[in-house]
Amino acid sequence: MTELADNRYPRLSALEARIGYKFTDASHLIQAMTHSSYGDGQRIASDNERLEFLGDRILGLLTAEALYYQSSEAEGTLARRLNALVRKETCAQIARQIGLGDALLMSASEDRQGGREKTSILGDACEALIAAIYIDGDYTDVKSFFEKFWKPLLKEVVKKSAKDPKTELQERAMAGQHGLPVYDTVERSGPDHRPLFVIEVRVDGVGAARGTGKSKRDAERYAALHLLESWSL
Repeated sequence: MTELADNRYPRLSALEARIGYKFTDASHLIQAMTHSSYGDGQRIASDNERLEFLGDRILGLLTAEALYYQSSEAEGTLARRLNALVRKETCAQIARQIGLGDALLMSASEDRQGGREKTSILGDACEALIAAIYIDGDYTDVKSFFEKFWKPLLKEVVKKSAKDPKTELQERAMAGQHGLPVYDTVERSGPDHRPLFVIEVRVDGVGAARGTGKSKRDAERYAALHLLESWSL
């Protein structure tokens, strides 16, 4: 069993207080907050990538379970709701809400480059935190964390139109005589087995928005969703 020494990891102790969960074995939290850059490649500690892998799946299960009991919609619609709730940007939104960036352990160079605010890093760390809570505690503990921070988002998503955002954006753009939306790949990062895409969509006379996803299709959908959200008639 490892306990956090408040004088050594004060930011991690503060994070525990913000999320309302005290780790029995603090090494789980330390690993969840350790970015791959920490130690400048010297591997002085295990990073959070394996935890992120597990946390992604746990988040999917928690979200699917919540949607199943809170909505009577068809499978296709539920799948779109789920994608909106587990996407990297949503995880990063939760991470910012709980001040997770302040607790990250990363290299000085990554820190200087704004790593504590990067959507991809925050999203991964949030998923790693989910896995860490699950391993340290149990399903009940991680479900409590999910309900505390995802429940408000869940209610918002369920209220929104079930129509695919790309379809809705296209229909709205054509109805307003703005022409078809144009999608461009802005960035592709990550290894081949785990790519991350940033897509920008533009509608003439309306504006542009970006979306991030593990596939071009997902990134385009999130970009369309963001532009719809910012589009005021």
